[in-house]
Amino acid sequence: MSLKWERPFRRPVDEVRAAAASVDWSKLGERALCDACLGRLFGMVGHGHTNEERGRAVRERAPVATSPCWVCEGLTSRYDALARLVAKKLEPWEHDTFLVGSKVDPEVQAREESLWSELGLAQPEALKSEVNREVGKRVCDLTGKEPSLESPDLVAVVDTSFDHVDVQVNPLFLRSRYRKLVRGIPQTRWPCNRCRGKGCAKCGGTGKMYPTSVEEIVAAEVMRESGGSGHALHGMGREDVDARMLGNGRPFVLEIKEPRKRHLDLAAARDRVNASGQVEVDALRPATRKDVVAVKSDRADKTYRVLVRFASPVDEAKLKKEMAMLETQPIAQRTPTRVVHRRADTTRYRAVKRAEVLSTDGTVAELRFTAEAGAYIKELVHGDAGRTKPSLADRLGVVCEVLELDVVGVADPG
Repeated sequence: MSLKWERPFRRPVDEVRAAAASVDWSKLGERALCDACLGRLFGMVGHGHTNEERGRAVRERAPVATSPCWVCEGLTSRYDALARLVAKKLEPWEHDTFLVGSKVDPEVQAREESLWSELGLAQPEALKSEVNREVGKRVCDLTGKEPSLESPDLVAVVDTSFDHVDVQVNPLFLRSRYRKLVRGIPQTRWPCNRCRGKGCAKCGGTGKMYPTSVEEIVAAEVMRESGGSGHALHGMGREDVDARMLGNGRPFVLEIKEPRKRHLDLAAARDRVNASGQVEVDALRPATRKDVVAVKSDRADKTYRVLVRFASPVDEAKLKKEMAMLETQPIAQRTPTRVVHRRADTTRYRAVKRAEVLSTDGTVAELRFTAEAGAYIKELVHGDAGRTKPSLADRLGVVCEVLELDVVGVADPG
């Protein structure tokens, strides 16, 4: 959601004056209030007014001294200075949108809340809310950048007690599809299982099980453009390390942490990735955190090419018949032996949408399966010692060895 602080149509402040007329101002005693703090007592009354304007309207009816302000102790007069601090802090980071947050002295907050209670007010606005809005408006004027509630590039948090500003740099997200052209690299960086990424003799000091990954190949080129501090790749599922990802590619979102630059030459980054000979990506496009949720939660069907060797020759007609039978019932798959050490040992049911024989010489066959997301295709073929039922090996009565597996199609996100 984008915020545009334009000056709205000015409506009469009669509703504010009417609300003020019902307050017993004698309860205020000798305490003084600045225009902003006085007006903020009726901050939710009427529209199109600043709190200072509300305060001036109320002061026409209420005998309230102006200074020194008992609530904010002069904070509302420092918005311009705070906005300059924020604008200066945002300068090093390329951005289009921002949001201002604040920390207000708890004693100040306690004073204003006690005042609301004493005066019996029903529609006040908190000082913290006003600080965020008024400083944000001034930063917008100073920088020409757009405020945003939902997905700001930068969030500046102002500590009003110490005139200090912290900047939170939100990630840059890019989406695309990747194809992994070679076997032997994982989707994401795989820390060494002995040293947990610290570096040891087993991993040759790299801290990794594999020299590179799809994530590192893609992210390296975007990091070169953005100057980010780190990265993460969020994929729609993942293929095995020894499997290729071909066809239309696997959807993913790349997250770049703390980017210095956001306006990137994405075409050049894509071309450098594609020149690696290991990974290809389609056009990189801007994305949001919502896209990460979508890509991680999607249950798209996937199509696989599998090269299988049979322990004894299998007649082509029988092979086609038993492949077709796999389409007729849900496949019960207990967590495979190869991954049960890191995943819950449970039984999942998946449907095989299509099972085809592409070619066979009786001993080696090239097969194609389309199955629901989450199906373990290797186990569908060899049976995993009975943990997958039914399996191709089970139906043929022949031991099946998977020689190669490639993902050749991922359905479009749901």
